[in-house]
Amino acid sequence: MVDTNWSDFESFFNETYSEETYEGSIVTAEVILCKKADVIRFSAAFLPAFYYINFLLSLLGNGLVLCIIYKFEKLSTVTNIFLLNLVISDLIFASSLPFWAVYHKSEWIFGKNLCKFVGSCYSVGFNSSILFLTLMTFDRYLAVVHSIAAAQSRRMAYAFGSSAAVWVVSIVASIKDIVLYDVMKTEDGLLCEMTGYNQTFLTKWELIGYYQQFFLFFMVPLIIVLYCYVRITIRIMYTRLMEKCRAVKLIFIIVFTFFICWTPYNVVILLKAIKTYFKVQNDCSNALDYALYVTRNFAYLYCCISPVFYTFLGKKFQSHFLKLLSKRIPCLKIDAMWSTQSSKNTSFRSPNTDF
Repeated sequence: MVDTNWSDFESFFNETYSEETYEGSIVTAEVILCKKADVIRFSAAFLPAFYYINFLLSLLGNGLVLCIIYKFEKLSTVTNIFLLNLVISDLIFASSLPFWAVYHKSEWIFGKNLCKFVGSCYSVGFNSSILFLTLMTFDRYLAVVHSIAAAQSRRMAYAFGSSAAVWVVSIVASIKDIVLYDVMKTEDGLLCEMTGYNQTFLTKWELIGYYQQFFLFFMVPLIIVLYCYVRITIRIMYTRLMEKCRAVKLIFIIVFTFFICWTPYNVVILLKAIKTYFKVQNDCSNALDYALYVTRNFAYLYCCISPVFYTFLGKKFQSHFLKLLSKRIPCLKIDAMWSTQSSKNTSFRSPNTDF
């Protein structure tokens, strides 16, 4: 994973070694261990509940999106293909959360193979989710700003090829979790962490994970999202679209939510990378551990609800949702019919700006 799921127990990540090996002799300096009892109690008390809530929200929300795609949309457009892949990535990520909830509550009880498998599912799902959100933003930019050229390039081959590229990048970025994660036994119980190699080697890969998360899965997506939505906003403001104010407000909501949910977590990741790189000694502060747990759950929540968030901002999917409800609640049929007509009118006026 990009960051450890049980950093409190990872005393070996908070140890400082000064070890030189010569032929026939080993010189070892004092090893400093940090006490993390308070952080352990905090994680055991609060994190499992957050993980279970995120898991249930993901199942409910993504299941609803899948149902709407199946009943009303099908895979007939590039946007729906990207949306389906986003739903799959979020479900893969969410499937790991119950395991981590049990882990934080007690210890790792699921064995070595599941340690590697769950760790890789977490990483692949988490990474691919942010990449698919970025890809959907870029595709929306093409459809609005370069609508004529995009009509020729936005084919099914483009959709499947782009989706395959995202999965490849996400899986490659997660290989280290499959290789390095294993079950280790300590006085605190069984842990599922990066282990089995010397501390210097593990620290280097920990740094790679931090930099990978911050630059590849945050800075690059953030720059692309900001650029695309600025260009979309400029394009909309110069059109005669009757609902341009609504479209601009929705763009602001999307960008603001993305920034609020992802920035604090990645700032903490960067601070942990700096601390690890400069090998800060005698620093046993728990501040970054608490900050990581709190900010990470905002990022988790965004991953779990992002398909619902992006889907139901559009009037077309709101109309589909009302149709779905009207089958169970007859009094909603009139609202569903009105919403369907309104969606058609909006699409007729500007088919590329239904946010």
